[in-house]
Amino acid sequence: MSNEPQTSKGAAEHGGWPLLQTFQSEMNRFFDRFNNAPLWRESQMIAAINVAETDGAIEVTVDVPGVDQKDLDVTVSHENLIIKGTKSDEREDESKDWHLVERSYGSFRRVVPLGFTPEDDKVDATYANGVLTLRIAKPEGAATNNRKIEIKAG
Repeated sequence: MSNEPQTSKGAAEHGGWPLLQTFQSEMNRFFDRFNNAPLWRESQMIAAINVAETDGAIEVTVDVPGVDQKDLDVTVSHENLIIKGTKSDEREDESKDWHLVERSYGSFRRVVPLGFTPEDDKVDATYANGVLTLRIAKPEGAATNNRKIEIKAG
């Protein structure tokens, strides 16, 4: 019996594992689509959020650099916090031949499920240095709605 690794006939004929070659081909096609895309394509505005919970509130921070405060809209609909905003395209000079545009612009919409309907005067919003910060106070009894579920071994 030989100590050399055993390979299937198909793998040897194709120079390696067929599954890995298929995966590599798909990844190459994926990156080719982006490498061959025009440099002037429009980008999407993405607003990254963090959500934290304390005993008395839900705290949400939203990164929206370059978005004017007047272009932000925050609403509460039932048990959802809805955050919308728009960032304008800053390429006002059409006489320039733009070669690369990586700065994002457009509109975004994020929905944060709260698990409760906040009271009207219990939502505070501040905006500074491109970060929107929201603090939504929990109504009385909201913290007691959670209950631990025991997980049993199978």
